[in-house]
Amino acid sequence: FADIHGNVVHLGERECSIQRRHQKVIEECPSPINDPELRRRMGEAAVKIGQTVNYTGAGTVEFLLADATRDFYFLEMNTRLQVEHPGTEVVTGLDLVREQFLVATGERLSFKQEDINWQGHAIECRVYAEDPSNNFFPSPGTITQWQEPAGPGIRIDSGVTRLSEVSIHYDPMIAKLAVWGRTRPEAIDRLRRALDEYDVSGITTTLPFFR
Repeated sequence: FADIHGNVVHLGERECSIQRRHQKVIEECPSPINDPELRRRMGEAAVKIGQTVNYTGAGTVEFLLADATRDFYFLEMNTRLQVEHPGTEVVTGLDLVREQFLVATGERLSFKQEDINWQGHAIECRVYAEDPSNNFFPSPGTITQWQEPAGPGIRIDSGVTRLSEVSIHYDPMIAKLAVWGRTRPEAIDRLRRALDEYDVSGITTTLPFFR
């Protein structure tokens, strides 16, 4: 994240290895294979990239990590927030969308690198109207039942309700489920509960795949 006054910070990493058709479906923050030293090196590299191009706003620098050597390699930079930004928000406690508005109007970032703390663990599932048993083929139609999970550590960013029509003309992602826990096992337990609380009919979704 960078402002026009030369302040550039990193907000830690997200693990995005679980994909289908080269697109992310499950993301974690922080990465379960990362450690403070690797986070520092990755963060410094991301900040340097932002500084080199005089970047302003929120951006996502993607790296590929070699498990054996712990070396990482630059893949690309997405010049925006990404779908999985709720994971970063719930772990850092920052409102990144609000921060974008502030930076866009010429304000300074409201935090410095030393202000950023990572608390707990977040997992996000992208809920798609797709059939996991049929190579994730899209499943358009009318949603006849739609009940979302709730409770501590549960965040839902949803674009549909009961009787919403899922069209063939748009991306089939219909919601994002983000859970937070004090530890990764606690986050996984909450994710299992949240997935079981979903009650959806009329379309096929990726919820069974996540379970």
